[in-house]
Amino acid sequence: MCGFVGCFDLNSGSMPINEGLKEELRNQVLEMSKKIRHRGPDWSGVYTGENAILSHERLSIVDPLSGKQPLISDDGKIILAANGEIYNHKEIRKEFEGKYNFKTFSDCEVIIPLYKTYGKDFIEKLSGIFAFALYDSDKDVYLVARDEIGVIPLYQGWDKAGRYYVASELKALEGNCQTIEEFPNGYYFYSKDDKPIRWYFRDWEVYGKVKSNPKACDERGQIINPVVIDKLRNGLENAVKQQLMSDVPYGVLLSGGLDSSIIAAITQKFSKKRIESDSKEAAWWPQLHSFAVGLEGSPDLIAAKKAADYIGTVHHEVHFTIQEALDALPDVIYHIETYDITTVRASTPMYLLARVIKSMGIKMVLSGEGSDELFGGYLYFHKAPNAQEFHEELVRKMSKLHLYDCLRANKSLMAWGVEGRVPFLDKEFIDIAMNLNPCDKMNIKMPDGSQRMEKWILRKAFEDMLPESICWRQKEQFSDGVGYNWIDTLKKMTEEKVSDAEFARRENRFPVNPPKTKEEYYYREIYSRLFPSDSAAKVVPHEAGVACSTAKALEWDAAWKNMDEPSGRAIAGVHSQAY
Repeated sequence: MCGFVGCFDLNSGSMPINEGLKEELRNQVLEMSKKIRHRGPDWSGVYTGENAILSHERLSIVDPLSGKQPLISDDGKIILAANGEIYNHKEIRKEFEGKYNFKTFSDCEVIIPLYKTYGKDFIEKLSGIFAFALYDSDKDVYLVARDEIGVIPLYQGWDKAGRYYVASELKALEGNCQTIEEFPNGYYFYSKDDKPIRWYFRDWEVYGKVKSNPKACDERGQIINPVVIDKLRNGLENAVKQQLMSDVPYGVLLSGGLDSSIIAAITQKFSKKRIESDSKEAAWWPQLHSFAVGLEGSPDLIAAKKAADYIGTVHHEVHFTIQEALDALPDVIYHIETYDITTVRASTPMYLLARVIKSMGIKMVLSGEGSDELFGGYLYFHKAPNAQEFHEELVRKMSKLHLYDCLRANKSLMAWGVEGRVPFLDKEFIDIAMNLNPCDKMNIKMPDGSQRMEKWILRKAFEDMLPESICWRQKEQFSDGVGYNWIDTLKKMTEEKVSDAEFARRENRFPVNPPKTKEEYYYREIYSRLFPSDSAAKVVPHEAGVACSTAKALEWDAAWKNMDEPSGRAIAGVHSQAY
């Protein structure tokens, strides 16, 4: 995973491009690229052409010696800057044996022969997490694309002369572009087209395969076809195995929750050997290392230790204090580029954890993001009125991952040059999970009056790999699990720091997305100092919710009508420590 900045349409200005202006733009792009060097501290590269400039900051995970970017085709005509990982690159390379002269062992280089062979219509062939900018100097066209879920961040902007820019983080564009937008996930932009085109489509986005009422779901009980559970388990194991592709030491994030514990257990199963080599070569590290973060005595630290002891990882606890976390808030907001309450709360401990991970020489970690969106793991899903609404909320949550959990996981870790991989969001596994009957995922009521636990089918699929107390641990949102006092302190501190008078004038102070709470106001003040443009403010999502729900799901419970609290403890009668 890396970072890049691209500047295209150099001739869009009122004056024809000349060597002096080209040099000026090149220097500008280099300065923009420096702002995201934390994403790629291992190497910097730049390409300057007649109508494009591409600058790349590299974090070397695969092929550290020869995989520096921008990558250039064997005929010198195609230039590529890419961020992310192409997990099926070996299979793609086989397709081009004897047809294309690869210059590196980089997984991203396969994008070049795919483009040369199929033009712009090759992206569905990629299995991975990615954002890239490709320039075809022979045709003077460029192609920009982003992965289906938006695991990898990408932004686009236009300067006052009409030149088009893309960058891995917003901060590279702020101050240089008049208009800034997030580049849409699952889309590509080919410069001969008028606008970005969607390349990722799936049947599960239009609900219609299963229409059932609560009674129909109740009748299914806890009986689920074993073949379905096996398919689920095999699909996730395949995703983890594929994502262990690495030429550097890696580890796992382990909060002690169900999702991270499953990923850690599967990783341990495969970690003894180098997965990406078809040999018996030993892994880079003789043992798998796991990492947990929290306040002293927090729920996550206690649970993570139990999980690690059972799985057999070399476990590391990172303790932080409230004051350390508060001191880090400006840096966190600078790196994650959002003032969203949920994201700030959860990103701060992850940011502190990433620094320790990097200090130990680990450059890649696997994490459990995406499971709650695939299986309805958030506690508010207990109130879903029927299977159709349950599924439609999953689709809404999946469509917003790039704004929240993916953004947090990527930018909090990449602030220190640590790559995060998310096996639950493997394209093939998403198709498996999202095509399950929603009744098999719902928190349905049982004949004895009890309610099935969230993510029950996932727990059943992996219960033999985890201790019982971890497998059946209640969902705990990350910002809660690191220690309840963290959120409670943030709410108390921001209530004191933001006066009633300031908050009353919030619409005058912030006419774009006025803060809904004093906590959001506090984060917005920091954000606006770092990213003062209206474009930057509009990039951040802004909707009400409860326990990480979408605004639409607030209709499920009348008690939520006037609530706007992302903590899982807001779900009274469900969370064991509800407010």
